[in-house]
Amino acid sequence: MSSPWASERLLPRIVDLAHRLEADTVVTHVAHPLGDDESEDDAKNRGDQTLKLLVDGLADAGIGSQSVMLYSDDIPKALLNTARNQQCTMIVMGLTGKGMLKRLLDGDVPTNLLRQADIPVLIFPSNWEGEI
Repeated sequence: MSSPWASERLLPRIVDLAHRLEADTVVTHVAHPLGDDESEDDAKNRGDQTLKLLVDGLADAGIGSQSVMLYSDDIPKALLNTARNQQCTMIVMGLTGKGMLKRLLDGDVPTNLLRQADIPVLIFPSNWEGEI
């Protein structure tokens, strides 16, 4: 997940899914500046907030988790390599709410991840509030 806001919105769905699958989790964030206005330190701080929010929320729900902060310009590759190294059986991520033009300019992480993945990928829309 790329922001504390998106993570907070989707945390209840992630908790529900982890409980249903009886799964521990590996929470990963790729620290990458979101445009020219954000420094690398700002990206790291955003990542730290995101990881803490998710790990704390999962722990409060009784779900085991570990966090991994990554630094890479190739976000899909970094996520997939980490999933493989951690022997994950599914990748779960949330969309940031970027429009199609922004994805074209910045690189479409979800689409590139889906194309390269050799394990299932579940993507939550940023505005989704339904049940799994």
